[in-house]
Amino acid sequence: MQCFSFIKTMMILFNTLIFLCGAALLAVGIWVSVDGPSFLKIFGPLSSSAMQFVNVGYFLIAAGVVLFVLGFLGCYGAKSENKCALLTFFFILLLIFVAEVAAAVVVLVYTTMAEQFLALVVVPAIKKDYGSQKDFTQVWNSTMEGLKCCGFNNYTDFEDSPYFKQNQLFPPFCCINNINRTVEEPCTAQKAQEKDVQGCFEQLLYDIRTNAVTVGGVAFGIGALELAAMIVSMYLYCHLK
Repeated sequence: MQCFSFIKTMMILFNTLIFLCGAALLAVGIWVSVDGPSFLKIFGPLSSSAMQFVNVGYFLIAAGVVLFVLGFLGCYGAKSENKCALLTFFFILLLIFVAEVAAAVVVLVYTTMAEQFLALVVVPAIKKDYGSQKDFTQVWNSTMEGLKCCGFNNYTDFEDSPYFKQNQLFPPFCCINNINRTVEEPCTAQKAQEKDVQGCFEQLLYDIRTNAVTVGGVAFGIGALELAAMIVSMYLYCHLK
């Protein structure tokens, strides 16, 4: 009985934390969606290297809603000893866990296919919006500066973009000196070809492979927490009358 009470208390505390994190993510997601320029102005230099591939606001809102609902179900189910809420909590976590495993398999097996698909989406967006859409341009600049990369594939992604048409130059990040890693301006077509700076997708993959142990450890930790939460919720479910 004491073990049951302890697990129940830990379940309530753990899911209260998830609930609060979900509420915070939801609030930030709404802020980004409503006032994106202010968010980028504050966090632009610290933006994720993959921010250009997703709508950050909607992503945060979706993640916040999922965590909010999960936290509520887990906390309410444990507090009120509601079997239906605990079972729903278990199945939602199970779906998320299966989806994460499936996504990991897809990434490992179909990396090349993913690159081709993203290229079909991202490169036309660069040619259309880089230099004309302020937020899009700022996100790409932050990414290229942080990863020391150029475009999705290379400097040719910026050909026919508003930035290139206006300046007849490529972004300065496409002319990084390989020795001291400094930007050389002006970045002409000849200089960009000579420097041959790697595309951001390949650089991102390289960074992930370089930090594979850290990435794997984080993924393993998240998976272990999800499994532990599922086990605890099922334990409480099975011991309720």
